[in-house]
Amino acid sequence: MQTPSFRDYLFSPDHPRVAGIRGLDARAYAEAAKTDSFAGPMIEGWQQLYPQPFNGITSDGVRREGLYPLAPARPGEEAPTAQMVAAARKLLGTLDADRARKLSHAVDAPEWQSWANPEFMQHDTGLRLDELEPAVRDAVLGVVEASLSAEGFELVRNLMRINGFLGDLVELPLLMNEFSYNFALYGGPSETEPWGWQLFGHHAALNCLVAGTQLVISPVFMGAEPDMIDAGPHRGVKVFKERIALARELMRALPAELRSRAVVYGAMVDPAMPEGRLHPGDERHLGGCFQDNRVIPYEGIRVADMPSGARALLDAVVDDFTAYLPEGPRAARRREIREHYGETYFSWIGGWEGGEAFYFRLQSPVVVLELDHHTGVFLSNEEPAPFHMHTVVRTPNGNDYGRELVRQTTR
Repeated sequence: MQTPSFRDYLFSPDHPRVAGIRGLDARAYAEAAKTDSFAGPMIEGWQQLYPQPFNGITSDGVRREGLYPLAPARPGEEAPTAQMVAAARKLLGTLDADRARKLSHAVDAPEWQSWANPEFMQHDTGLRLDELEPAVRDAVLGVVEASLSAEGFELVRNLMRINGFLGDLVELPLLMNEFSYNFALYGGPSETEPWGWQLFGHHAALNCLVAGTQLVISPVFMGAEPDMIDAGPHRGVKVFKERIALARELMRALPAELRSRAVVYGAMVDPAMPEGRLHPGDERHLGGCFQDNRVIPYEGIRVADMPSGARALLDAVVDDFTAYLPEGPRAARRREIREHYGETYFSWIGGWEGGEAFYFRLQSPVVVLELDHHTGVFLSNEEPAPFHMHTVVRTPNGNDYGRELVRQTTR
């Protein structure tokens, strides 16, 4: 049986989802989207959330203190600070004064919270990569590369390439292309004082803060529609396949009684869901853009109650989620997450066998990890499908954007 091409999921040329926006770039579409039946309600809701004073995601509305001490990283857990500083200074050296001003914000600026993952540009923070000369764009990507693991940087670039593939597929290359992303710096590059950067656009958003030898990259949003490239020069690129397979294996490894308790809703669109549980853009995931202060109660089962085989698979899921971090900070993050397994919860929505779409969340005082399969936005699948997903990494109780580390340097 021949595998369907993603061209089989294209809307007709006169479908309202694509017909009215052909020829628009991100800036023009940002205005048109305000009155769009799909994007308009999302934008209106998000405008009420930004900018709000930052508190951080919590499980009960009360921020837990003392989770993120500002201290030198443990041996073997240090950030690649020197390389990051060198790359950021190289970028600044390519810019004139006007661009440098537009790029740069204070380390605790509210613009950190302006990131978003849709294709439209709700906030024009920093510089737009597809408006830069190749040398400047390469210098921007050099900062990102210096801050991530090799596999993390490759994943980000593949998400950008998939975005370009989608833009070409649906004939909207001005709106969605490989470089339709914004980049900003926060604070000045320093090996001792906190500073960071932000990259965001369609299906890729990363917020990176380094304070001496400590590194925080959170919030992170990575997604794809579709999840692979099946034509063109980057044919064969695939993303998130292993993560999805590991999640299914984890559910299979749970005893039936635990698995039943982990499933909080049996269907991706479940009549038992309360009003507001499904978001028009985020669908089931809870930690997306502009949700910096959201209260997310714990659900599902405790990780401490999982049998050892299932817990080993959960470790592998955590490893896959944190693989974007360079070696030292990745070791620190894995340790931090596992030290809180006694108060960590795992929950699931939907099916888990075969090719069924699903959502899951791992949540503790120090992390929220989510993966959610979605319906089509630019492809025509009306039900959630495994080839369109959103993934989210959050650091609750105040350390998204490394904000808790910054707070400790200024008090």
